[in-house]
Formats: sequence, structure tokens, C-alpha cells
Amino acid sequence: VLLDSIRMALTALMGNKLRSLLTMLGIVIGVGAVIALVSLGEGVRAMVAERLQSIGSNLLYVAPGSLSELGGGGAAAILGSNRAVLTMSDVSALMDPSLAPHVARVSPEVSTISEVAQGGTSKRTTVAGVWPNYLEVRNLTVAYGTFITDRDVSARSAVCVLGPKIARELFGDQIPLGARVRIRGVPYAVVGVLESKGGSAFADVDSYVYVPLSTAQARLVSLRGKGGDLGVNTIYVQASSEADLSLASQEITSVLRYQHRIGIGDDDDFTVINQADITAIFGQITGVLTAFLGAIAGISLLVGGIGIMNIMLVSVTERTREIGIRKAIGAKRRDILTQFMVEAVFLSLVGG
Repeated sequence: VLLDSIRMALTALMGNKLRSLLTMLGIVIGVGAVIALVSLGEGVRAMVAERLQSIGSNLLYVAPGSLSELGGGGAAAILGSNRAVLTMSDVSALMDPSLAPHVARVSPEVSTISEVAQGGTSKRTTVAGVWPNYLEVRNLTVAYGTFITDRDVSARSAVCVLGPKIARELFGDQIPLGARVRIRGVPYAVVGVLESKGGSAFADVDSYVYVPLSTAQARLVSLRGKGGDLGVNTIYVQASSEADLSLASQEITSVLRYQHRIGIGDDDDFTVINQADITAIFGQITGVLTAFLGAIAGISLLVGGIGIMNIMLVSVTERTREIGIRKAIGAKRRDILTQFMVEAVFLSLVGG
């Protein structure tokens, strides 16, 4: 009986090809919308995860100011002042394996916004003073030349490494190795160009100009701690493994609270940002986005289903003669219902 119903349903659908195609179109659009929008949401999630991973692996950020200050705009005031919360003494303490055994690398950074000029072209961008290990900590790759070296740092050399975007803006398609750019009127020799990383969740690192940390502290950024120690804007800390991120974060907090003489019950004057936490937060956001997009697309699918329901209702009304003849020769109500259900299911399956 079921095979007969399927055969008759297919015969009825083939007899109204145009109507069947238009009916399936609603399902095609609905299913296509669900797939496209859910895939878009998953693509955004994958892109965010990839971008965060490209910033550096097992990474922790130590920023000046408490969480309330960071959220309320206080960080900008802290970074803009000459008084540093984070200092080179903090960097040295974090590098001590007896104090922070789960810390693999520590890389300080001082940064400022400055005019970088070459010939008649001038661009305003971020100039960052860094150590050589910044390359590994931030997961950067040199495309041409070399990165900042220990010798550059010890000699306070006037050298720089360009991000690919700023290199292209200043020099076009030329490879600028050996050329000079002027930062605040002082010439710096270009020793390297980095490979493109794309814009991250925090900044467009492709537009950065990197100079030795000591050079930046001497010429570009005047940051001092309470005791007159040289200051830094940010400390990047690489944990020994992804599993040790939480332990490394606890060790960093303990070391810096001791360094800053913060009493029990007092708030930290710094913030340790865990990359895994950032990834989890973005994962939740993109998950909600994916569900929202899927729900919107589901409306299209619902509309397609209602379209099939309406067409089948019209079909039943038009085929009352056929239904009457089938009932007259012994067909039961469920046999007729099965035929129309088979037609609806077939349209949905083929459209899907």
C-alpha cells in the first residue's frame, strides 16, 4: 500500500512540474539561508580564534591599572602619563624562575604614537620599543632582513623594523632594507620588515614600527616608576604551556603585588589578562551570534514549510474528484492522507 501511495504521489507531482518546482523553491531558500548564516557565524568564530592565536601562544598580558580603571577609560590616562605602574624591576622579577616557575618568556613593551616619515611621505602610527624575544612571544615572522637584536638593545641603536603595511605606505613595492625613516626627526635605519598578521583584536600590528626597547626609553617614551626605575606600558608573558596559563597568572599576580607593596585586601594596580579567557569570551559572543543568525534563517525555512502546506491544501481542494473516486473503490482515509503526506515529504526532501 505504501509503495502504491509513493507511486501515485510521484505521478501527481510530475503532472504539475511547475507547481512542484515553485513549491520546492521555498524550501531551497529556507535551507540555503540556514546553511549560509550558520556557516557565517561559525566562520566568524573560527576567524576570531585564529586571530587570537596568531597574536601569540600561551600569552598573558600585564597592563597598568585595575579592571575598573581599564573599563572606565582610566588606562588611557595611565598610559598617557609619565608615571609608570609597571617597571623594568617588575620585568626582572617575573623573569626569576624561583618566583614564577611557570613563566617561559617575559617581553616588555613601551609604545607611543608618533610621526614616521620617509622622503615626502609621513604617517602617524604606533612606535613600539621591544626586546628581541618579542618576535617569539607575539608569534611574529620576519619577511626581509632581521629583527631587533641584543646588540641593538645594549647599544641603543637607531634601527627599526617595519610592519608590512607601514613599509608599503612609505616605500611602495620596494624592499626598504638599509633605507632610513625619520621618527620625531631622528633617522632610523630599517633592518627588517615583518610578514603580515592582519588586524588583531587589539591593534593593527601590520602598521607598527619596532625599535630597540632601550632606544625607545631614551628617546621616545619617558616613563618612570615611583623609585625612578624605567617604566613600560605592557608586559607580555608567555606561559610554559597552555595548561599552565592559570598558574602563571597567579604567579604574576603574586610577584607584582609584592613588587608594588600592595597590602592584603587592597586592589591591584595592574591587570593580568589571560588569552584563554579572551578566547572563551569571544567564543560565547560568536556562539550567541551563530544561534541568532540560525534563528533568523529558521524563519525562512518555516515560511518555506508553510508554503508547502498551502500548496498541499490547494492540491486537496483541486483533487476532490480523485479523492472521491478512490474512496468509492475502497480507499481508506489514511491511504489518501498517506499519499498527500508522501507528496509533501518528497517536496521537502528534494528541496532540502
